[in-house]
Amino acid sequence: MSNDLERYSDPDNATVALFLLENDMDELTDILVAALDEAFRILGDEAPPATVH
Repeated sequence: MSNDLERYSDPDNATVALFLLENDMDELTDILVAALDEAFRILGDEAPPATVH
């Protein structure tokens, strides 16, 4: 997986379609991993801090 996640921050449909047509699964995997990283970052930012009982 590439470390350049900014490159995949918001791929358009044409970009994803091109990766599918070219059967470039490594690039598509990088896009999906970047999207998941961003989703988990957003969820982490919205989660309330843990409380200690």
